[in-house]
Amino acid sequence: MSPTLRGALLSLAAFAAYATHDVVVKFLGGHYSSFQTMFFAGLMSFPLVTILLLSDRRDGTLIPRHPWWTALRTVSAVVTGAMGFYAFSVLPMATCYAIFFAMPLFITLMAIPMLGEKVGLRRGIAVIVGLLGVIIVLRPGSGDGFSLGHLAALGAATTGSLSSIIVRKIGRDERSVVLMLYPMVLTFVATGALMPVVYQPMPVTHLALTAVMAFLGTLGALGSIAAYRIAPAVIVAPMQYSQIIWAAIYGWLFFDEGVDFYTAVGSTVIILSGIYIVLREGTPSVSQNRPVLENRTRWEIGTFPRISSWLKRFERGGDQA
Repeated sequence: MSPTLRGALLSLAAFAAYATHDVVVKFLGGHYSSFQTMFFAGLMSFPLVTILLLSDRRDGTLIPRHPWWTALRTVSAVVTGAMGFYAFSVLPMATCYAIFFAMPLFITLMAIPMLGEKVGLRRGIAVIVGLLGVIIVLRPGSGDGFSLGHLAALGAATTGSLSSIIVRKIGRDERSVVLMLYPMVLTFVATGALMPVVYQPMPVTHLALTAVMAFLGTLGALGSIAAYRIAPAVIVAPMQYSQIIWAAIYGWLFFDEGVDFYTAVGSTVIILSGIYIVLREGTPSVSQNRPVLENRTRWEIGTFPRISSWLKRFERGGDQA
């Protein structure tokens, strides 16, 4: 089996694990506040993260070299998690993914002022077409289309894109430990502070599900890392769109959800435009920064480190984030 095929299959398996993770998020979201789910998910992830942090032998401190960018990125990651968890709790899974898939479009737009990326006519048209797909999914003005859940999903896609762009901007200078640790600590502290207000007693089975979330997040991350290490990013990155298939299956199987016409059409438009952007960035003469391809992660939710920070530790020179 060729490395490219192995990388694609590993990526598909990783995103299947992530999609299963989101099933647990949605299930728990029907019983508890998003903040409570995030708190326990982060708590269950800390043992593994501690091992990762202790294994980093490089010299340096935990003081960020870019404190203001780090602070903005940390807050945006926590906000992404809160809005994303809430969106999963109130929207069909396929709808959530359709909106989250707009992140490559937002990353491309944000890369212009923040990274100095030059976006040509073709990628510009792809972004416009993709945004039209978002409008199709959201159906603004429709009586039963747009809701607070849609707004939360759109907000999560926006702040998640901002977090990714900031990491791309400062990742060359910051230690990967700093990039991994700060969002998780703030998530744990912020959601922990809200526990007296939102806490609902959890049976052992539900508490165990938060550990399952941590395990699936780990599995997805390790699978993605392995995929990116053996196959080109232009092959691995588009595999994230396979999550829409899992969303349709899981939504029907566990939550009695269907995929409506507008979500199906809008998702198709968003996915095609996203794939085109990835392929264009894969052409060296087109993109200087490759902001979407070098993102190399799902949306960041503050309960688990982003895989690009892990990958940075594996790569010689450590200049990718």
